[in-house]
Amino acid sequence: MIPSRTLVLLLIAPLCLGLAVTVDASMLWPMLAVDGAIVAAALLDAFLGRQRLIQVTRSVEPGVFSLGRPNVVRLEVRSLANRRLRLRVTDDLFEHAEASGLPLELELPPRGRVSASYKVVPQRRGQYGLGDHWVRYASPLGLWIRQLRIPGEDLVRVYPDVQAVRAYDLLAKHNRNEQMVRAAQLRGGESDFECLREYTRDDEFRAIDWRATASKRRLITRQYQLERNQTVVFALDCGRLMTAVTDGLPLFDHALNAALMLGHVAVKAGDNVGLFTFSDQVHSYVAPRCGPQVARRLVQATFATHPELRESNVPAAFGRVGAQLRKRSLVVLFTQVIDETSAHELLRTVSGLQPRHLPLCILFRDPDLGAVAAPQDERAASCYQAAAAAELLTARDKLIRALRRAGALVLDVPPHQLTASLISRYLDVKVRHLL
Repeated sequence: MIPSRTLVLLLIAPLCLGLAVTVDASMLWPMLAVDGAIVAAALLDAFLGRQRLIQVTRSVEPGVFSLGRPNVVRLEVRSLANRRLRLRVTDDLFEHAEASGLPLELELPPRGRVSASYKVVPQRRGQYGLGDHWVRYASPLGLWIRQLRIPGEDLVRVYPDVQAVRAYDLLAKHNRNEQMVRAAQLRGGESDFECLREYTRDDEFRAIDWRATASKRRLITRQYQLERNQTVVFALDCGRLMTAVTDGLPLFDHALNAALMLGHVAVKAGDNVGLFTFSDQVHSYVAPRCGPQVARRLVQATFATHPELRESNVPAAFGRVGAQLRKRSLVVLFTQVIDETSAHELLRTVSGLQPRHLPLCILFRDPDLGAVAAPQDERAASCYQAAAAAELLTARDKLIRALRRAGALVLDVPPHQLTASLISRYLDVKVRHLL
């Protein structure tokens, strides 16, 4: 029981009478009478409010949260009282989580039920538990605040951004996202003929069918199918450089979200998709497969994987996994490089993948680094920082040119542009028949 504001205000009366006793001794008995009345009322109210009058049920369906997204948690609160109750309800959250909408302010009719919800934004993947419920409501006379701890634990799994995959399916289904739908409807080069259709501005001139154009008296183009049953393998570096946080998420999570989205697109296109994560050793490996269960296998294999403060060993990881990739594959490597030793190892690994596989290196561009390289003032400290930033950018450009000379595809983009750019590059590979 917690004293309410009403009880605190009532206690002011005997306090004032106690001060009056120091002046007039005859005020002693009125003070004691008021004290006794307040104590009796408080004890009676505490006795009347001793019963637990609230039941809380939590609903977390299907028990899967998306990283960095608001996930809805629903509560159903039931009153066992014969009077109207005003409640304040909150829940124990797990570590690395924030909530909006807590505490909940509810009003329940006698013997009534109320449903409410709040949103949880997890900041780290893994398996966690939502804890007990805490409820506060006033006693019958309003002199106490009854606080209840109602046991309740619901296990939830925080996965990468699976809501983005659902949004992609929904938007593609209803044709509401022009860019994504156009990407999904791109067709391949001149290999598998599909149909004739009217020419659009996005089509190549060499795809125009001039005989059909002359017959229909409007531009008609040939449409070809993208090749299917190809292999895409994601290699995710979870070493120390991937722990850097950008836009509220580590680089590893940006990479994982993009990989899952592209994996979903590749499965829809009929390709085989695999994945492995590594730092100084290989942590997980999912063999390339095709089918509707692939996306779930990728998520389950990586939802509890986090970047670690370890030096990544790219050659060792590819040496262990490369022997299992017998079919020519598009190997999408997500990594970050800032020193010459790592750059040399990356270049050596990429060169070793050619010509058996097609490597696609994803390097994360730091927008702040470019801003530091172009200082707005001429102070000495700013000039030194600009020189160091310019040196890093020069080394990065040198590495990108070397990777491209080695036959690798390179995608150098800020983290927030990664997913769209990666899907576009994948479709470009399919259209140009680079696999």
